[in-house]
Amino acid sequence: MGEPMTGAAQQGELIAAPARPERRVTSPDGVVDPVARVLLDTPVAHLDRLFDYLVPAALDASAQVGTRVAVRFGGQETRGWIWERGSTTTHPGTLTPVRRVVSDLPVVTPATMRLAEAVAERSAGSRPDVLRVAIPPRHARAAASVRESPAPVLPQWRFPEAIGWGAYEGGEEMLRALADGGAPRSVVTVLPGRAGFTRPWPELLADAARAALSAGRGVLVLVATAEMAEDLASALTELLPDEPVVALAADHGPARRYRAFTRLLLGQARVVVGTRGAAFAPVPDLGLAVIWDDGDDRLDERHAPYTHARTVLALRSSLEHCGLLIASHARSVEAQAYVERGWARSLVAPRSVVRAAAPRVEVPGVELEAEGASGAARFPSFAHRAVRAAVDDGPVLIQVPRGGYAPLVACATCRAPAACATCGGPMTMERGGAVACRWCGRAPHGWHCASCGSDRLRMRSVGSARTGEELGRAFPGVGVVVSGAREDHGVIAEVDDSPRLVVATPGAEPVAQGGYRAVILMDAGALSSRVDMGATVEAARRWTNAAVLAGPGARIIVLGGPEPVAAQHFLRWDHEGFARRELAEREELHLPPAWRTARLDGPRRAIEDLLMAGQAEGYEALGPVEAPRVGAGRVKASQEAVQGAHRGVLRAPVSRGRELALWLRHRLRDRSAHREDPVRVELDPTHLW
Repeated sequence: MGEPMTGAAQQGELIAAPARPERRVTSPDGVVDPVARVLLDTPVAHLDRLFDYLVPAALDASAQVGTRVAVRFGGQETRGWIWERGSTTTHPGTLTPVRRVVSDLPVVTPATMRLAEAVAERSAGSRPDVLRVAIPPRHARAAASVRESPAPVLPQWRFPEAIGWGAYEGGEEMLRALADGGAPRSVVTVLPGRAGFTRPWPELLADAARAALSAGRGVLVLVATAEMAEDLASALTELLPDEPVVALAADHGPARRYRAFTRLLLGQARVVVGTRGAAFAPVPDLGLAVIWDDGDDRLDERHAPYTHARTVLALRSSLEHCGLLIASHARSVEAQAYVERGWARSLVAPRSVVRAAAPRVEVPGVELEAEGASGAARFPSFAHRAVRAAVDDGPVLIQVPRGGYAPLVACATCRAPAACATCGGPMTMERGGAVACRWCGRAPHGWHCASCGSDRLRMRSVGSARTGEELGRAFPGVGVVVSGAREDHGVIAEVDDSPRLVVATPGAEPVAQGGYRAVILMDAGALSSRVDMGATVEAARRWTNAAVLAGPGARIIVLGGPEPVAAQHFLRWDHEGFARRELAEREELHLPPAWRTARLDGPRRAIEDLLMAGQAEGYEALGPVEAPRVGAGRVKASQEAVQGAHRGVLRAPVSRGRELALWLRHRLRDRSAHREDPVRVELDPTHLW
């Protein structure tokens, strides 16, 4: 195309201008399909459209569909992807030629194009934003090494014996459908591995992968962290002999990540284990997509278009006609919503198998009351006796919700939470009594309580480091290990079977050889009674992931006043029933996933305009209110957010969910074209405030 328009009014015309008639373009050099329709790599929402450029004869062979190219746009060089090649254009003038081909490797496959459009449509985002998440940064040497290596000979697989999946109703049918090239969609709550009853979850995933491979199709497995991806890839390599298994994660660095991506793109591997970005991995002829522990918030994309990996895989299942398996030890509300709508099938073990495989859970009540004052202690005598009896045989796990020494401090006089005078963030105390802000890291100088004027502080909550110290004094002669991201030694992967106390934060529990002899879940009320959407479900998930690390016959004790409903479902090991109950409550409250919900962040005037326009379309509107400050709790903060930003919510029934997403997408494009204040939109967030 000719030099693109750059003025604000002209940019608006890019969307509003009436369609021009097509004309045929004939290349003087005899190039077939000389018009390259390019999607620009730009965050500008209203430029999410195709621009026509001329393919020079010198670039004809390399400028294929899916390749990354450099073109001239707005007076400067801009990169993009060739979306189509054709022989016609609607541009009335002379087409500008493509400047160069960055790489002749078609990194955007037709399947990725369809998926990018589907994700952008569902999330009210743009295709370039999706592709920046889907396509790793190019690494020329890594790509060259893969392209020069010989293609491996992939083994032939037979239908697996459904030994492990036989414990779940519908498990064998799922394997048969995968082996027949079908696309079954299943949600399974995996029980702990128990000899004679159930098999460990990596073996179950290997059997499902073997069924898909027997049909000659590929397998994609998503987990929360790069460490988990490496461990599972190693396990699948042993369980699937001679089958190349690659790990794909952003934490692996540019070279290793692009090498794995290129191997998949060229068909040198068909089984991949990765983190959330690998949801877009170009697996050839994908037959099965698996997501493990989908309730983990690390599977939620932190960058635009802010889409959960589970949603991406669900879209791939429909677009590529592949199987989908959502597996975890605890059922998420979003997965249960798929089941309730009839979109996926729940694979549930009979209660007799659940009773045989599930650990023994105790939520003491009367026992603590009988102990008097000791029963009200953070670590009562009841738990002390249980730990003393178990630790002689091997390791005991103590789960603590918060890391650090004293994550929260308060005024020693009036008990008001201590806040940083600079940013308003919560104050935390480290070992030795040093106090600092958890958000900005500044130490308070001359701090005084805003409520009573006192200058004295006290610990308001106890973290894992302080808990380790207290338990070390309570159990002299017993070793104490502390595992967590904020601890001195970081996260510990595994421990042996020697007697010791292992204090860990949720998600940082080491695997113990032979399983833990007991598991103590402390401060359960602090985890399950938070004022946050999904707090109880998240608490049950974290308790469950710790409980499954226990060995046969181990006691699981929940302390600290857990939320009663969550505790009862956890005690009965009824994760499906708990998720069903939570989903019904969200239906009444019009919350996701029962309703499609869009969270809007931006200047107050912009949020008000969108909320008023949404109400006129028949959507429910809430707000605006002042948005939480950067760093507040677990709310994902936008990097471009400014202090004083406001937040609003638009909601619609699921039947109007697609309509809401498309309406927001068009509104954001209009705002972008007219250079109005930007608004950050996140659809179906896991946390509203």
